[in-house]
Amino acid sequence: MPPVFAAPCDLALSLHIVDQDSCADWLQSQPARVAQWAQANGFRGAIGQVLIVPGEDTAAPAMALAGYGTALQRARRRFVLAAAAEKLPEGTYRLAGQTGENTIPQDQLAQECFGWLMSDYRFDRYKEVKGSGAALIAPEGIDATAIESLVAAECLTRDLINTPAADMGPDQLQAAAEGLAQDFGARTEVTLDEALLSGNFPMIHAVGRAAAARPRLIDMRWGDTGPKLTLVGKGVCFDTGGLNLKPGASMGLMKKDMGGSATVLGLARMIMAAGLPVQLRVLIPAVENAVSGNAFRPGDILTSRKGLTVEINNTDAEGRLVLADALTLASEDDPDLLISMATLTGAARVAVGPDLAPFYAGSDADAAAIAGGAARMADPVWRMPFHAPYEEMIEPGIADLDNAPSGGFAGSITAALFLRRFAGETRYMHFDIYGWTPNAAPARPKGGVGQGARAIFAALPGLLDL
Repeated sequence: MPPVFAAPCDLALSLHIVDQDSCADWLQSQPARVAQWAQANGFRGAIGQVLIVPGEDTAAPAMALAGYGTALQRARRRFVLAAAAEKLPEGTYRLAGQTGENTIPQDQLAQECFGWLMSDYRFDRYKEVKGSGAALIAPEGIDATAIESLVAAECLTRDLINTPAADMGPDQLQAAAEGLAQDFGARTEVTLDEALLSGNFPMIHAVGRAAAARPRLIDMRWGDTGPKLTLVGKGVCFDTGGLNLKPGASMGLMKKDMGGSATVLGLARMIMAAGLPVQLRVLIPAVENAVSGNAFRPGDILTSRKGLTVEINNTDAEGRLVLADALTLASEDDPDLLISMATLTGAARVAVGPDLAPFYAGSDADAAAIAGGAARMADPVWRMPFHAPYEEMIEPGIADLDNAPSGGFAGSITAALFLRRFAGETRYMHFDIYGWTPNAAPARPKGGVGQGARAIFAALPGLLDL
Protein backbone atom coordinates (compact mmCIF):
# COMPACT_ATOMS: atom_id res chain seq x y z
CA MET A 1 0.00 0.00 0.00
CA PRO A 2 1.24 3.54 -0.70
CA PRO A 3 2.46 5.42 2.38
CA VAL A 4 -0.07 7.75 4.02
CA PHE A 5 -0.08 10.27 6.86
CA ALA A 6 -0.50 8.98 10.39
CA ALA A 7 -3.74 9.58 12.27
CA PRO A 8 -3.43 12.28 14.95
CA CYS A 9 -2.60 10.86 18.36
CA ASP A 10 -1.63 12.22 21.76
CA LEU A 11 1.51 10.10 21.92
CA ALA A 12 3.07 11.62 18.80
CA LEU A 13 6.55 12.99 19.39
CA SER A 14 7.12 16.66 18.68
CA LEU A 15 9.63 17.09 15.82
CA HIS A 16 11.57 20.35 15.60
CA ILE A 17 13.07 21.33 12.25
CA VAL A 18 16.36 23.10 12.89
CA ASP A 19 18.11 25.22 10.28
CA GLN A 20 21.90 24.81 10.42
CA ASP A 21 22.60 28.54 10.11
CA SER A 22 20.41 29.33 13.12
CA CYS A 23 21.00 26.15 15.12
CA ALA A 24 23.12 27.81 17.82
CA ASP A 25 20.55 30.56 18.39
CA TRP A 26 17.70 28.05 18.47
CA LEU A 27 19.48 25.89 21.05
CA GLN A 28 20.05 28.94 23.22
CA SER A 29 16.29 29.51 23.23
CA GLN A 30 15.70 25.99 24.58
CA PRO A 31 16.09 24.69 28.14
CA ALA A 32 19.73 24.13 29.09
CA ARG A 33 19.34 20.36 29.13
CA VAL A 34 18.21 20.37 25.47
CA ALA A 35 21.15 22.52 24.38
CA GLN A 36 23.60 20.42 26.39
CA TRP A 37 22.23 17.17 24.97
CA ALA A 38 22.45 18.49 21.41
CA GLN A 39 25.98 19.74 21.90
CA ALA A 40 27.05 16.48 23.54
CA ASN A 41 25.72 14.55 20.55
CA GLY A 42 27.19 16.86 17.93
CA PHE A 43 23.84 18.03 16.59
CA ARG A 44 24.31 21.15 14.47
CA GLY A 45 21.27 21.06 12.15
CA ALA A 46 22.98 19.41 9.18
CA ILE A 47 20.81 17.74 6.55
CA GLY A 48 20.01 14.21 7.60
CA GLN A 49 20.98 14.74 11.24
CA VAL A 50 18.39 13.55 13.77
CA LEU A 51 18.43 13.52 17.54
CA ILE A 52 16.00 12.18 20.13
CA VAL A 53 16.05 14.37 23.24
CA PRO A 54 15.14 12.60 26.51
CA GLY A 55 12.74 14.09 29.02
CA GLU A 56 13.91 15.97 32.11
CA ASP A 57 12.95 13.34 34.68
CA THR A 58 12.53 10.24 32.53
CA ALA A 59 14.22 8.28 29.78
CA ALA A 60 11.09 8.72 27.64
CA PRO A 61 11.81 11.05 24.73
CA ALA A 62 10.67 14.65 25.07
CA MET A 63 11.19 15.76 21.48
CA ALA A 64 13.02 14.97 18.26
CA LEU A 65 15.26 17.24 16.22
CA ALA A 66 15.80 17.09 12.47
CA GLY A 67 18.50 19.07 10.68
CA TYR A 68 17.43 21.28 7.78
CA GLY A 69 20.88 22.29 6.58
CA THR A 70 21.81 25.67 5.15
CA ALA A 71 20.00 27.60 2.45
CA LEU A 72 22.83 26.81 0.02
CA GLN A 73 22.62 23.10 0.80
CA ARG A 74 18.84 23.07 0.36
CA ALA A 75 19.19 24.74 -3.03
CA ARG A 76 21.17 21.68 -4.11
CA ARG A 77 18.89 19.05 -2.60
CA ARG A 78 15.28 17.92 -2.83
CA PHE A 79 13.15 16.46 -0.04
CA VAL A 80 15.44 17.47 2.81
CA LEU A 81 13.10 16.17 5.52
CA ALA A 82 13.08 12.77 3.84
CA ALA A 83 16.75 12.47 4.77
CA ALA A 84 15.69 12.78 8.41
CA ALA A 85 12.62 10.58 8.07
CA GLU A 86 14.80 7.71 6.88
CA LYS A 87 16.90 7.92 10.06
CA LEU A 88 14.32 8.61 12.76
CA PRO A 89 13.33 5.73 15.05
CA GLU A 90 10.01 4.04 14.43
CA GLY A 91 7.16 6.09 15.81
CA THR A 92 4.67 8.85 15.07
CA TYR A 93 5.86 12.45 14.72
CA ARG A 94 4.16 15.83 14.69
CA LEU A 95 5.94 18.91 13.38
CA ALA A 96 6.44 21.45 16.15
CA GLY A 97 5.32 25.02 15.62
CA GLN A 98 7.76 26.75 13.28
CA THR A 99 9.24 30.14 14.07
CA GLY A 100 11.83 32.51 12.69
CA GLU A 101 14.70 31.04 10.73
CA ASN A 102 13.24 27.53 11.01
CA THR A 103 9.97 28.33 9.26
CA ILE A 104 9.32 26.32 6.10
CA PRO A 105 7.12 28.13 3.54
CA GLN A 106 3.77 26.43 2.97
CA ASP A 107 4.46 25.37 -0.62
CA GLN A 108 7.85 24.02 0.39
CA LEU A 109 6.25 22.20 3.32
CA ALA A 110 3.94 20.35 0.93
CA GLN A 111 7.01 19.21 -1.06
CA GLU A 112 8.70 18.06 2.14
CA CYS A 113 5.63 16.11 3.23
CA PHE A 114 5.50 14.40 -0.16
CA GLY A 115 9.16 13.50 0.23
CA TRP A 116 8.61 12.22 3.77
CA LEU A 117 5.89 9.84 2.61
CA MET A 118 7.92 8.72 -0.40
CA SER A 119 10.85 7.95 1.90
CA ASP A 120 8.78 4.99 3.06
CA TYR A 121 8.32 3.59 -0.47
CA ARG A 122 9.61 0.04 -0.85
CA PHE A 123 9.43 -2.27 -3.87
CA ASP A 124 8.52 -5.45 -2.05
CA ARG A 125 6.97 -7.64 -4.74
CA TYR A 126 9.73 -10.24 -4.58
CA LYS A 127 10.98 -10.01 -1.01
CA GLU A 128 9.82 -8.48 2.23
CA VAL A 129 11.36 -5.07 2.80
CA LYS A 130 10.68 -3.16 5.99
CA GLY A 131 9.81 0.52 5.76
CA SER A 132 11.34 3.22 7.91
CA GLY A 133 8.45 3.23 10.37
CA ALA A 134 8.68 6.98 10.99
CA ALA A 135 5.09 8.15 10.46
CA LEU A 136 4.16 11.82 10.12
CA ILE A 137 0.91 13.48 11.13
CA ALA A 138 -0.14 15.87 8.38
CA PRO A 139 0.80 19.44 9.38
CA GLU A 140 -1.92 22.05 9.52
CA GLY A 141 -2.51 24.03 6.35
CA ILE A 142 -1.52 21.40 3.80
CA ASP A 143 -3.88 19.36 1.64
CA ALA A 144 -3.13 15.90 3.02
CA THR A 145 -5.50 14.14 0.61
CA ALA A 146 -3.87 15.75 -2.42
CA ILE A 147 -0.39 14.81 -1.25
CA GLU A 148 -1.43 11.22 -0.57
CA SER A 149 -2.87 11.07 -4.08
CA LEU A 150 0.44 12.22 -5.56
CA VAL A 151 2.23 9.60 -3.48
CA ALA A 152 -0.11 6.82 -4.67
CA ALA A 153 0.44 7.85 -8.29
CA GLU A 154 4.21 7.92 -7.91
CA CYS A 155 4.17 4.51 -6.21
CA LEU A 156 2.14 3.11 -9.12
CA THR A 157 4.71 4.43 -11.61
CA ARG A 158 7.65 3.10 -9.63
CA ASP A 159 6.11 -0.33 -9.13
CA LEU A 160 5.41 -0.70 -12.85
CA ILE A 161 8.94 0.32 -13.86
CA ASN A 162 10.62 -1.79 -11.19
CA THR A 163 8.80 -4.98 -12.20
CA PRO A 164 10.92 -7.21 -14.47
CA ALA A 165 9.74 -7.77 -18.02
CA ALA A 166 8.86 -11.41 -17.29
CA ASP A 167 6.08 -10.04 -15.08
CA MET A 168 5.47 -6.74 -16.88
CA GLY A 169 5.05 -7.57 -20.55
CA PRO A 170 2.36 -6.17 -22.83
CA ASP A 171 -0.24 -8.46 -21.21
CA GLN A 172 0.53 -7.22 -17.71
CA LEU A 173 0.84 -3.59 -18.77
CA GLN A 174 -2.64 -3.89 -20.27
CA ALA A 175 -3.91 -5.40 -17.01
CA ALA A 176 -2.38 -2.51 -15.03
CA ALA A 177 -4.12 0.04 -17.26
CA GLU A 178 -7.41 -1.82 -17.01
CA GLY A 179 -7.09 -2.06 -13.23
CA LEU A 180 -6.51 1.68 -12.96
CA ALA A 181 -9.48 2.33 -15.25
CA GLN A 182 -11.70 0.13 -13.11
CA ASP A 183 -10.65 1.98 -9.95
CA PHE A 184 -11.82 5.31 -11.37
CA GLY A 185 -14.68 4.34 -13.65
CA ALA A 186 -12.74 4.84 -16.88
CA ARG A 187 -13.21 2.68 -19.95
CA THR A 188 -10.60 0.88 -22.01
CA GLU A 189 -10.37 -0.56 -25.51
CA VAL A 190 -7.45 -2.67 -26.67
CA THR A 191 -6.50 -3.26 -30.30
CA LEU A 192 -4.93 -6.70 -30.19
CA ASP A 193 -6.15 -8.53 -33.28
CA GLU A 194 -3.22 -8.95 -35.66
CA ALA A 195 -5.13 -8.01 -38.79
CA LEU A 196 -6.60 -4.87 -37.17
CA LEU A 197 -3.26 -3.88 -35.67
CA SER A 198 -1.21 -4.41 -38.83
CA GLY A 199 -3.81 -2.60 -40.93
CA ASN A 200 -4.40 0.35 -38.63
CA PHE A 201 -1.20 0.67 -36.59
CA PRO A 202 1.42 -0.86 -38.87
CA MET A 203 4.52 0.44 -37.07
CA ILE A 204 3.29 -0.78 -33.67
CA HIS A 205 2.74 -4.16 -35.29
CA ALA A 206 6.13 -4.17 -37.03
CA VAL A 207 8.06 -3.41 -33.83
CA GLY A 208 6.22 -5.92 -31.66
CA ARG A 209 5.46 -8.81 -33.99
CA ALA A 210 8.67 -10.76 -33.21
CA ALA A 211 7.85 -11.16 -29.52
CA ALA A 212 5.94 -13.99 -27.89
CA ALA A 213 3.51 -11.50 -26.32
CA ARG A 214 1.40 -9.87 -29.01
CA PRO A 215 1.75 -6.12 -29.59
CA ARG A 216 -1.29 -4.00 -28.81
CA LEU A 217 -2.61 -0.47 -28.47
CA ILE A 218 -4.26 0.34 -25.12
CA ASP A 219 -6.82 3.15 -25.25
CA MET A 220 -8.25 4.45 -21.95
CA ARG A 221 -10.85 7.23 -21.67
CA TRP A 222 -12.22 9.08 -18.64
CA GLY A 223 -14.47 12.12 -18.33
CA ASP A 224 -17.16 13.40 -20.67
CA THR A 225 -16.86 17.19 -20.37
CA GLY A 226 -14.15 19.80 -20.48
CA PRO A 227 -11.07 20.21 -22.66
CA LYS A 228 -9.60 17.15 -24.32
CA LEU A 229 -6.28 16.02 -22.86
CA THR A 230 -4.50 13.06 -24.47
CA LEU A 231 -1.45 11.37 -22.97
CA VAL A 232 0.66 8.96 -25.01
CA GLY A 233 3.19 6.76 -23.22
CA LYS A 234 5.86 4.53 -24.71
CA GLY A 235 5.16 0.97 -23.61
CA VAL A 236 8.19 -1.00 -24.80
CA CYS A 237 8.15 -3.58 -22.05
CA PHE A 238 11.61 -4.83 -22.93
CA ASP A 239 14.01 -3.60 -25.59
CA THR A 240 16.66 -5.98 -26.86
CA GLY A 241 17.44 -3.51 -29.62
CA GLY A 242 15.92 -5.89 -32.13
CA LEU A 243 18.27 -7.07 -34.88
CA ASN A 244 20.54 -4.16 -33.93
CA LEU A 245 21.00 -6.07 -30.70
CA LYS A 246 22.11 -4.07 -27.68
CA PRO A 247 25.28 -5.08 -25.80
CA GLY A 248 24.58 -6.80 -22.51
CA ALA A 249 25.53 -3.76 -20.45
CA SER A 250 23.04 -1.61 -22.35
CA MET A 251 20.28 -4.21 -22.12
CA GLY A 252 20.40 -4.57 -18.34
CA LEU A 253 17.97 -1.73 -17.57
CA MET A 254 15.61 -2.27 -20.46
CA LYS A 255 12.74 -3.36 -18.23
CA LYS A 256 12.37 0.40 -17.71
CA ASP A 257 11.75 1.08 -21.40
CA MET A 258 8.03 1.20 -20.62
CA GLY A 259 8.70 4.08 -18.22
CA GLY A 260 6.75 6.50 -20.40
CA SER A 261 3.61 4.38 -20.12
CA ALA A 262 4.14 3.95 -16.37
CA THR A 263 4.47 7.71 -16.00
CA VAL A 264 1.36 8.59 -17.99
CA LEU A 265 -0.62 6.04 -15.96
CA GLY A 266 0.62 7.72 -12.78
CA LEU A 267 -0.33 11.12 -14.20
CA ALA A 268 -3.74 9.78 -15.22
CA ARG A 269 -4.25 8.58 -11.67
CA MET A 270 -3.49 12.07 -10.33
CA ILE A 271 -5.97 13.63 -12.76
CA MET A 272 -8.78 11.17 -12.05
CA ALA A 273 -8.26 11.23 -8.28
CA ALA A 274 -8.43 15.03 -8.32
CA GLY A 275 -11.56 14.96 -10.49
CA LEU A 276 -10.15 17.49 -12.94
CA PRO A 277 -12.84 18.60 -15.44
CA VAL A 278 -11.17 17.19 -18.55
CA GLN A 279 -11.82 14.55 -21.17
CA LEU A 280 -8.80 12.38 -20.53
CA ARG A 281 -7.46 9.86 -23.03
CA VAL A 282 -4.42 7.64 -22.46
CA LEU A 283 -2.85 5.78 -25.37
CA ILE A 284 -0.16 3.16 -24.78
CA PRO A 285 1.44 1.18 -27.60
CA ALA A 286 2.56 -1.92 -25.66
CA VAL A 287 5.18 -4.09 -27.33
CA GLU A 288 8.38 -6.00 -26.73
CA ASN A 289 11.22 -5.32 -29.17
CA ALA A 290 12.48 -8.87 -29.65
CA VAL A 291 14.47 -10.92 -32.14
CA SER A 292 13.02 -13.70 -34.26
CA GLY A 293 12.64 -14.65 -37.91
CA ASN A 294 9.91 -12.10 -38.51
CA ALA A 295 11.61 -9.17 -36.75
CA PHE A 296 11.72 -5.91 -38.69
CA ARG A 297 15.12 -5.21 -40.23
CA PRO A 298 17.55 -2.35 -40.83
CA GLY A 299 16.82 -1.04 -44.30
CA ASP A 300 13.12 -1.84 -44.16
CA ILE A 301 10.74 0.96 -45.08
CA LEU A 302 7.56 1.02 -43.01
CA THR A 303 4.37 2.86 -43.88
CA SER A 304 2.86 4.50 -40.82
CA ARG A 305 -0.80 5.04 -39.92
CA LYS A 306 -0.38 8.63 -41.09
CA GLY A 307 0.81 7.41 -44.50
CA LEU A 308 4.35 8.72 -44.04
CA THR A 309 7.04 6.20 -44.93
CA VAL A 310 9.91 5.57 -42.52
CA GLU A 311 13.30 4.10 -43.38
CA ILE A 312 14.64 1.88 -40.61
CA ASN A 313 18.32 2.57 -40.09
CA ASN A 314 18.41 1.15 -36.57
CA THR A 315 15.89 -1.27 -35.05
CA ASP A 316 16.95 0.01 -31.63
CA ALA A 317 15.22 3.33 -32.39
CA GLU A 318 11.85 1.61 -32.07
CA GLY A 319 10.15 3.79 -29.46
CA ARG A 320 9.49 6.64 -31.85
CA LEU A 321 7.90 4.19 -34.30
CA VAL A 322 5.27 2.89 -31.90
CA LEU A 323 4.64 6.39 -30.56
CA ALA A 324 4.16 7.71 -34.10
CA ASP A 325 1.13 5.54 -34.80
CA ALA A 326 -0.37 6.36 -31.40
CA LEU A 327 0.21 10.09 -31.90
CA THR A 328 -1.48 9.92 -35.28
CA LEU A 329 -4.54 8.32 -33.72
CA ALA A 330 -4.50 10.92 -30.94
CA SER A 331 -4.34 13.84 -33.37
CA GLU A 332 -7.35 12.52 -35.30
CA ASP A 333 -9.48 13.29 -32.24
CA ASP A 334 -8.38 16.97 -32.18
CA PRO A 335 -7.35 17.13 -28.52
CA ASP A 336 -6.80 20.51 -26.89
CA LEU A 337 -3.44 19.28 -25.59
CA LEU A 338 -1.39 16.23 -26.58
CA ILE A 339 1.56 15.06 -24.45
CA SER A 340 3.89 12.14 -25.07
CA MET A 341 6.25 10.67 -22.50
CA ALA A 342 8.97 8.18 -23.30
CA THR A 343 12.31 6.79 -22.23
CA LEU A 344 13.36 7.64 -25.74
CA THR A 345 17.02 8.60 -26.20
CA GLY A 346 20.39 8.18 -24.58
CA ALA A 347 21.21 11.58 -26.03
CA ALA A 348 18.86 13.18 -23.50
CA ARG A 349 20.80 11.59 -20.66
CA VAL A 350 24.08 12.85 -22.05
CA ALA A 351 22.59 16.33 -22.33
CA VAL A 352 20.99 16.73 -18.90
CA GLY A 353 21.82 13.64 -16.84
CA PRO A 354 19.38 11.32 -15.06
CA ASP A 355 17.71 13.81 -12.72
CA LEU A 356 16.27 16.29 -15.22
CA ALA A 357 13.39 15.51 -17.57
CA PRO A 358 13.96 17.33 -20.87
CA PHE A 359 10.78 18.42 -22.61
CA TYR A 360 9.75 20.02 -25.86
CA ALA A 361 6.95 22.55 -26.28
CA GLY A 362 5.99 24.63 -29.29
CA SER A 363 4.66 27.46 -27.14
CA ASP A 364 6.70 29.63 -24.78
CA ALA A 365 3.63 30.04 -22.57
CA ASP A 366 3.16 26.27 -22.33
CA ALA A 367 6.84 25.80 -21.50
CA ALA A 368 6.63 28.46 -18.78
CA ALA A 369 3.60 26.74 -17.26
CA ILE A 370 5.46 23.43 -17.12
CA ALA A 371 8.51 25.09 -15.57
CA GLY A 372 6.31 26.71 -12.92
CA GLY A 373 4.64 23.40 -12.12
CA ALA A 374 8.04 21.73 -11.87
CA ALA A 375 9.22 24.28 -9.30
CA ARG A 376 6.08 23.92 -7.20
CA MET A 377 6.32 20.12 -7.20
CA ALA A 378 10.10 19.65 -6.90
CA ASP A 379 9.90 17.73 -10.17
CA PRO A 380 12.74 19.24 -12.23
CA VAL A 381 12.47 19.60 -16.00
CA TRP A 382 14.44 21.41 -18.70
CA ARG A 383 13.11 22.79 -21.96
CA MET A 384 14.75 21.63 -25.18
CA PRO A 385 14.12 23.15 -28.65
CA PHE A 386 12.08 21.90 -31.57
CA HIS A 387 14.94 23.17 -33.74
CA ALA A 388 13.50 23.39 -37.25
CA PRO A 389 16.85 23.49 -39.12
CA TYR A 390 17.43 19.90 -37.94
CA GLU A 391 14.35 18.67 -39.81
CA GLU A 392 16.58 17.76 -42.76
CA MET A 393 18.43 15.30 -40.53
CA ILE A 394 15.35 13.06 -40.32
CA GLU A 395 14.68 13.06 -44.08
CA PRO A 396 16.73 10.23 -45.64
CA GLY A 397 15.82 10.68 -49.30
CA ILE A 398 14.24 7.33 -50.22
CA ALA A 399 11.46 7.60 -47.62
CA ASP A 400 9.67 10.45 -45.92
CA LEU A 401 11.50 9.97 -42.63
CA ASP A 402 14.55 8.30 -41.08
CA ASN A 403 14.13 6.64 -37.68
CA ALA A 404 17.82 6.96 -36.74
CA PRO A 405 19.79 9.74 -38.43
CA SER A 406 23.50 9.04 -38.80
CA GLY A 407 26.15 11.15 -37.13
CA GLY A 408 24.93 11.00 -33.54
CA PHE A 409 24.32 14.74 -33.19
CA ALA A 410 21.18 16.16 -31.51
CA GLY A 411 19.65 12.73 -30.96
CA SER A 412 16.96 13.85 -28.53
CA ILE A 413 15.98 16.83 -30.72
CA THR A 414 15.73 14.80 -33.92
CA ALA A 415 13.61 12.21 -32.11
CA ALA A 416 11.27 14.96 -30.90
CA LEU A 417 11.06 16.42 -34.41
CA PHE A 418 10.23 12.95 -35.74
CA LEU A 419 7.36 12.61 -33.28
CA ARG A 420 6.06 16.10 -34.02
CA ARG A 421 5.48 15.07 -37.64
CA PHE A 422 2.80 12.68 -36.40
CA ALA A 423 1.17 15.08 -33.95
CA GLY A 424 0.25 17.28 -36.89
CA GLU A 425 -1.18 20.70 -36.01
CA THR A 426 -2.19 19.59 -32.53
CA ARG A 427 -0.86 21.57 -29.55
CA TYR A 428 1.90 19.17 -28.55
CA MET A 429 4.53 18.58 -25.88
CA HIS A 430 7.01 15.73 -25.59
CA PHE A 431 8.99 14.52 -22.53
CA ASP A 432 12.16 12.47 -23.07
CA ILE A 433 12.48 11.00 -19.57
CA TYR A 434 14.93 8.55 -17.98
CA GLY A 435 12.54 6.92 -15.51
CA TRP A 436 15.31 5.64 -13.26
CA THR A 437 17.26 6.79 -10.20
CA PRO A 438 20.81 5.38 -10.62
CA ASN A 439 21.99 6.39 -7.13
CA ALA A 440 19.80 6.46 -4.03
CA ALA A 441 18.79 9.88 -2.71
CA PRO A 442 16.28 11.02 -0.07
CA ALA A 443 12.78 9.82 -1.08
CA ARG A 444 14.26 8.31 -4.24
CA PRO A 445 15.77 4.85 -3.80
CA LYS A 446 17.72 3.34 -6.63
CA GLY A 447 15.22 2.13 -9.22
CA GLY A 448 12.21 3.28 -11.18
CA VAL A 449 10.95 6.82 -10.69
CA GLY A 450 8.36 9.14 -12.19
CA GLN A 451 9.62 12.26 -13.95
CA GLY A 452 7.63 15.20 -15.22
CA ALA A 453 4.20 13.90 -14.20
CA ARG A 454 3.81 16.09 -11.12
CA ALA A 455 5.07 19.11 -13.07
CA ILE A 456 2.44 18.51 -15.75
CA PHE A 457 -0.30 17.94 -13.17
CA ALA A 458 0.48 21.22 -11.41
CA ALA A 459 0.52 23.07 -14.75
CA LEU A 460 -2.72 21.61 -16.15
CA PRO A 461 -5.12 24.21 -14.66
CA GLY A 462 -3.21 26.95 -16.45
CA LEU A 463 -2.57 24.97 -19.61
CA LEU A 464 -6.25 24.08 -20.06
CA ASP A 465 -7.94 27.06 -18.33
CA LEU A 466 -9.54 24.80 -15.72
